[in-house]
Amino acid sequence: MKKRQLVAPTSESNLKRIKKEDKGIKKKKEGRRVEKETNVDIIKSLNLLEDDHDGEGSDIDSPISNVAGSLQQNSDDNDSGLIEGSETEEDNEFSHSDQEDIRTNGGATSEDSVDLSSFDLHLQHNLSKEEIDNQKNLKFSWDVPVIGVSNCTWRGTGQNILKDFNINSCPGLKEKLYEHWMDVSKTSGGKDINSPKQKMFFSLCSSYRDILHCNKRPFYLKGLEDTSIMDAYIMHSLNHVFKTRDCVKKNDSKLARLDECADIERFRDQGFTRPKVLILLPFANVAYRVVKRLIQLTPLAYKVNVEHMDRFSAKFGGEEDKGDKENGEELENAYPQVSSKPYDHNLLLGGNNEDDFMIGIKFTRKTVKLFSDFHTSDFIIASPLCLLNKIEETECNKEKDVDFLSSIEVLIIDHADVMAMQNWSHVHTVIEHLNRLPSTLPRTDVMRIRRWYLDEQARFYRQTIILGFYSNPDINTSFNQQCSNYEGKVKLKCKYKGVMQKVLPKIQQVYVRFNVKSIVDADDERFNYFVTKVFPRINDSDQGGTMIFASSYLEFIRIRNFLKSQNASFCLFGEYMAKKDIFSARRLFTEGKRKIMLCTERAHFYHRFKNIRGVKNLIMYSHPERKEFYPEIANLLDGSENPLCTALFSRLDRSR
Repeated sequence: MKKRQLVAPTSESNLKRIKKEDKGIKKKKEGRRVEKETNVDIIKSLNLLEDDHDGEGSDIDSPISNVAGSLQQNSDDNDSGLIEGSETEEDNEFSHSDQEDIRTNGGATSEDSVDLSSFDLHLQHNLSKEEIDNQKNLKFSWDVPVIGVSNCTWRGTGQNILKDFNINSCPGLKEKLYEHWMDVSKTSGGKDINSPKQKMFFSLCSSYRDILHCNKRPFYLKGLEDTSIMDAYIMHSLNHVFKTRDCVKKNDSKLARLDECADIERFRDQGFTRPKVLILLPFANVAYRVVKRLIQLTPLAYKVNVEHMDRFSAKFGGEEDKGDKENGEELENAYPQVSSKPYDHNLLLGGNNEDDFMIGIKFTRKTVKLFSDFHTSDFIIASPLCLLNKIEETECNKEKDVDFLSSIEVLIIDHADVMAMQNWSHVHTVIEHLNRLPSTLPRTDVMRIRRWYLDEQARFYRQTIILGFYSNPDINTSFNQQCSNYEGKVKLKCKYKGVMQKVLPKIQQVYVRFNVKSIVDADDERFNYFVTKVFPRINDSDQGGTMIFASSYLEFIRIRNFLKSQNASFCLFGEYMAKKDIFSARRLFTEGKRKIMLCTERAHFYHRFKNIRGVKNLIMYSHPERKEFYPEIANLLDGSENPLCTALFSRLDRSR
């Protein structure tokens, strides 16, 4: 157990008195601002623990105030983000205290004032140098079976937080969010909605540990989508944003009653900028689904108005989204036209497959603002490519900045496996630029910025949640090396059945092993084996129809350059080729004018040709990352005489 530095709780009599005063404020006549007249000694005795019981836990736009007073503007009229709005009677209409808003099974209550919510415990913790040094020595020490999934277990570091898991609880979730979530769940249907599996994952999210979940069934596969995971991380993100706003609002109210000489160190509750949640997604149509679900899971009191919804639908949606269900599920007839592509390819790439997008979402009083200024948004939903472009722009233009990434406290990377097909290095670069010191002056009161932001320790407080259909070495590396949350890590470990049985029985599969001494030499050893053992047999044979499949683009380039040096008869099928060039290469290969076709996994991912005529011999230079691609590519041999699939592998290919 990590030792947390907490201040002794306020006496029960003081809590009752404060609660009574709060009730008196609510009864004041509307249209008038009323300040509580409280004894200064009582005010000074309040501490961080008391913050969960005192004042109005407002659900309005977060203000940024100076102790001596600052310029105040109406929050709904201010999108510049320099100064946020002050409290009004209309704001108070939707205010409610934390005694009413924290679920009894997961956070602080008036009767159980000793327990702080996981939100407070996580952000108020004073990180020691020893804890930072121990990040390099974390070991996964416990396993817990996943409810409803027999082949998977959760593995974690530190204390086993799932040992005494309560399937009936959603710890730390605000009452209004919980009630609305349950109402939406009842109308949405689906066996995974509001299930123990969902609540277990939400418990992991609310623990603020880094999470790697790479067995999430995506929406584009046939069958029921695993919406429970998406709902859980959306509710956790909303909960984090609203609790942050409540904390700032209550401290503003307390600071207004203190004199200028009072100690305000305990009121540090903000970051350099406002955005707290960053969600990385691969395509605009995926962002469309997530944002629509986020709006749907937002309680009605917060979304009386949703601004720019038409603009959002036009930019992120597509023709197939106009008739989708209210709960975000895809209709079976979303693609009624006959397509030569597989079902999952049409759902993922058949709609708006734009991969350069970014949108800010801001919650103000009763309004959800889409396309808000990035520096003053609560959520930022973007693709890695768009953020990478903005990062590169700042290097060329000093007037631009990405300071809105400086105070991200929850990072969610959904559909990580699809991003791996795009370019995982973009994700790696984005993570590296999170939680850096801003390049311009902070847009908030410096005296309100948390100490660990000023000490450049924000990355140790950032929670990272990585979700995907499968994992790979790049994803694992980012999780192990770029996720440094002091709370610890949890990851899903699964046993897979394999897909070799899906290859047609008449196709002969031959696995050829080559020796590798170290991971540093793995690529060179694979290439040398291909050059000395595999290529001579292809070159000496008069038979054409040989397809060489390479998983990565770097392998593709290396083999292409070698074939050029040997004056080999070959054509290319790469991801960066124009469609007309791809069809031209296929025609030359089918007609036998080219003996070899060299293709990559990413090219297959984006085009998914069900049939490439003329394939007689298949060389798997490296195994595909996506398991469903292996039988698809091997079955291209269907129709040829004596079909042979030869796959190269080493001991380092175990995960694939």
